[in-house]
This record gives sequence, structure tokens and C-alpha cells, in this order.
Amino acid sequence: MNRLRFIPAMLVAAMLAGCSLPSLSKDSSVVQTNTKDKEETTIIPSMQIDDQYYRTLLPYKESASRGLIVSNINTKYDVKEAESGLLRLSQQAFDPDKYFFQEGQYLDKDTVTSWLARGNQDPEGLNPKETKNMTPDERAKKAPIYLAHIVEQNYLQKTGKNKVKLAGISIGLALNSTYYYQKEEYGATYDEEIPVSMIESQGKKMASQVVKRLRQIDGLSEVPITVGLFKQQSKSAITPGTYFAYTDVDKGSASIKSWKKVNEKYVLFPTSDSTNKYRDINENFNYFKQDIDKYFSNYTNIVGTGFYQNNKIKKLEIQIPIKFYGTSEIIGFTQYMAGEVMDQFPKGLEIEVNVTSVNGPEALVVKEANADEPYIHIYND
Repeated sequence: MNRLRFIPAMLVAAMLAGCSLPSLSKDSSVVQTNTKDKEETTIIPSMQIDDQYYRTLLPYKESASRGLIVSNINTKYDVKEAESGLLRLSQQAFDPDKYFFQEGQYLDKDTVTSWLARGNQDPEGLNPKETKNMTPDERAKKAPIYLAHIVEQNYLQKTGKNKVKLAGISIGLALNSTYYYQKEEYGATYDEEIPVSMIESQGKKMASQVVKRLRQIDGLSEVPITVGLFKQQSKSAITPGTYFAYTDVDKGSASIKSWKKVNEKYVLFPTSDSTNKYRDINENFNYFKQDIDKYFSNYTNIVGTGFYQNNKIKKLEIQIPIKFYGTSEIIGFTQYMAGEVMDQFPKGLEIEVNVTSVNGPEALVVKEANADEPYIHIYND
């Protein structure tokens, strides 16, 4: 059996998003009531890449606070995970088969900026107040900035044959694990690690305030609310942080009754952690790397990022930066590497390998869980 299946460029995005081919039928036009109580026509796409992914209403509406996340979150890894992790949590309350996705339309830039301020700078500020006589070191230990950003996601449902309306909202509170500060205006930057216990207690306290405020916003008084607490990594981290707790607030309620723990983690491979939790995959990764070393030395480094849920690995993403210049050389490398992916890793593990050079993406290999052969795409081939 041929173990290598090449995929055309038009399917690459679908593979990256859901690792399955979409089903196609006719798009449908519906009427949506917007945040200003005005009706407008929107389109429900027929394509659903995977049953774990929401269909997104068109024309696509950007978040009302779009752009703030890039400036408020420390790394590009956390920017992505703060949003995609909230999507995963939302699936517990809002079934992707029954709900449609839209970026947040209720919290605009001014509102989010106001809520992220210190209490002494803005009456709506959720971060702790600081006093004039506080030294920078005292501020770092007693009143750091806990809340870095607020992510909003909207979930809509059909209410009739040709209408949709808001049926749920998810909020992600991105919390700092490290507080950065300066003792002088143009001096060195210092950092203070924030204790996990404080991140959790402050996050839950702020979440209660956020839920109460959401209920005062037109259109949000009755819908169910999901709130997730996200711990972002330090500025030097090369793996993303994760959500560590979430809560579902009932329709019409303005109080949080209880929290549920989230057991997720990203692990960088190869790892020096020798615990049983990561040992097997680390050995697989090292064998994979060694076998490529034998035949191809013209790359800089191979790095893998494993996504774990409830202490079990769900997906492994591998980045391979290369220095090859010839198309035939890239094809040969990708074919060999794809075979090693099949040979060295457990069959039930989902794997994505991105081969890049100074020119950009060169090749993509995707192995679905339990697949007998990988999908391969050579860019610009």
C-alpha cells in the first residue's frame, strides 16, 4: 500500500484546522439581530470541517476589541491558545453541531481597556489599585497586574427557519504568570513571578465581577455564560500557556456557583523531564530525530510540542527548519521524514509536521490518529 498521500493546496487549510475533509452542501442566508437591535442578513456556511469545529457566520465580523490581544498577550503562542483554548472549553456548553461561532461583538476596545486598568486609574479597572508611596518592588509583590486581556466569543443558534440570535457567550480571562516592571522610566526591566495561588484567587474574583457586568449589557442579561481562566506564559516561553479552570453560568444568573479544573499542558520535545508521563513520546521523538540525522544533516534543529489533556497526549506538532534550496531535495526529505513519522510514533497519535526555510513554508505532513498513511503537501510544487 502506498503510505504517502499528496494533497493539493486547496485542502491544506482544511487539514490544518480539522485533519478531515469537509462535507459540502448549499450555504443558507438567515437574518441576525445585531448588538444595536437591527436586523441584517448573514450566511451560514454549509461547510463544517470537522464536528469539533464551529461554522462561522458570514460576512465575517471581527471582534469589537480586535487588535488588543496582540499588544496585551506576551507571545504569539499565547495569542493563539487564549482563543483556541476558549473554543475547546466552549464546546462543553455550546455544541458545535447546534451553535454557530462569531467573534465577540459586545466588549469593545474602550470597555476592555477600562476593565484592564488599575482600580485607581479607572473606576471600572479590575486590576489592583496602587498607592503613590508604593515602590516598584512593593508594587510587584503586593499589587501586580493580574489581568492581561479579556477574550470574548459569541455563539448563535437558529430561532426559526431564517433567523439566528445570540444564544451564549464565552469569556476568557488571560492572567499573567509574571509581572514585568521598571524601577526607572528608561531603566532595566525586572520580573516578578506571580504565585499560582494568587493567579487563581484573583482570576476567580475578577470573573465574578465580569459576569455581573455582562448581565448589565443589552442583549446579555439572559444568555448562558462560560468563563475560562487562562494562565499565560512568560515573554521568553516558546510553548503556550493553558486554561486551568472554567465555569458555566446559567441563563439569567449573575453569580458563579462552582469552578471546574482544566488539566491541559503543552510540553516541549525533546524534554529533560524523565517522568513516565512524557518518557515514551520523548523516546519516540529522539529516535525520529536520530534517524533523520543519519541521512539529512542540512537543517538547524527539530522541535516538537505535545498537547496533553488529562495527562494523555492528544497531538504532537513538529517544526523542522531546513536549509535545502532544491525542490527535489525538499521532496526527498519530506518523503523520507513522512515514513519516519509513521514508523516512530504511536499509530493513535495525531501528528503535524511543518518544514520551513528562510523562504517560508516548504512542506506539510499530517498524520491523523490511527491513519494508515500520512497526508503530504509540498508548497509551490
